[in-house]
Amino acid sequence: MLNRSWKITSRLYRREALWSYIFITPFLTGLGVFYIYAFFNNIYISFTNKKTFGLYRFIGFENFVKLFGDSRFLTSLGNTVKYVLFCVPAVIIFSILLACLLNSKIKLNGLYRTLIFIPAVTMPAAIGLVWRWMMNYEFGLINGLLGFFGVPPLAWLSDPNLSLFAVSIVLVWADVSTKMVILLAGLQGIPRNYYEAATIDGAGVIPRFFHITIPLLSPMIFFCLIMESIGVFQIFDFIYLMIPRLSSGMPGARSVIWLFYDEAFSRSNQGYAAAVTVILFFIILFITIIQMTVRRRWVYEE
Repeated sequence: MLNRSWKITSRLYRREALWSYIFITPFLTGLGVFYIYAFFNNIYISFTNKKTFGLYRFIGFENFVKLFGDSRFLTSLGNTVKYVLFCVPAVIIFSILLACLLNSKIKLNGLYRTLIFIPAVTMPAAIGLVWRWMMNYEFGLINGLLGFFGVPPLAWLSDPNLSLFAVSIVLVWADVSTKMVILLAGLQGIPRNYYEAATIDGAGVIPRFFHITIPLLSPMIFFCLIMESIGVFQIFDFIYLMIPRLSSGMPGARSVIWLFYDEAFSRSNQGYAAAVTVILFFIILFITIIQMTVRRRWVYEE
C-alpha cells in the first residue's frame, strides 16, 4: 500500500515538474538567445573588424588597443564618470528626503506621491523631448523664467560647459521617483517603537534620522545605489533626445553608450563598438564588486 502511494506521488511530482519546465521554456529560450548568447557573441565580435556588411576576421586585441588611444572614448568615459559622480548621490539624497517627507502625516500626501511618481510611468522619449523644449535657448520655459529675474538666457544644450549639467538635471528628476517609492516602502517597514523609545530618551529629529532611519533603511539605500550606478553608467536616451547631433555641446555631454551607438550605427564599426561595451561591462563589474565589498561596513543587517 505504501509502495503504491509512493509511486503515485512520484508520478504526480514528475508530471508537475514536466509541466513546470514546459511553462518556463519560452522564458529560458528568450533569456538564452537574447541575453546569454548575445553577451558572449558581443565579446567575440569585439575581437574582430566586423562592419555592417561584408566578411570580417579575428584581429585580437587591436580594437582595445585603439580604444585607449581614442580621444573620443576617453572623453566619453570621463563624461560618464561625471554623470555617475553627480547623478547617483543626487538621486539617493533627494529620494531619501522625499521618502521621509511623504512618510510623515502631511496634507494631500496621496497627491504629492502621485505627482512625484509621474516620471516613473512616463516614456524617456517624452521626458527628453519635453525637457529639450523647456531648455531651448530662444523659446524655452527655463530661460523665460530666468529672464523674468534679469538673468540672460543660457545655452543649456549647446554649451559644452552646460550640456552635461542639463542632462544630469533631467536624469535626476526622472530617476528620483522610482527610488523614492522603494525607499518609502522601506521606511514603512521600520517599527515605530524605535522612534518612540528614542523620543522618550530625548532624541530629536536629526539624531533619530541618522541613528535610526538611515541604519534601518541602509539595505534599501544600498539596493538603490547599485541599481542607480548601473543605470547611470548606461545613460544614452536623454543625451540622444536632448542634445542636437551637430551641437557644440555634444562633446561635453556624450557618454560611453552614445559612443557605442555612434560607432555601431553611424560609422558601421561594429567590432570597435562591441569593444566599447566590453570595457564598460568590466568597469561596471569592478564598481559593483567594490560596492559589494564595502557593503558590510555601512549596511545594517538585523
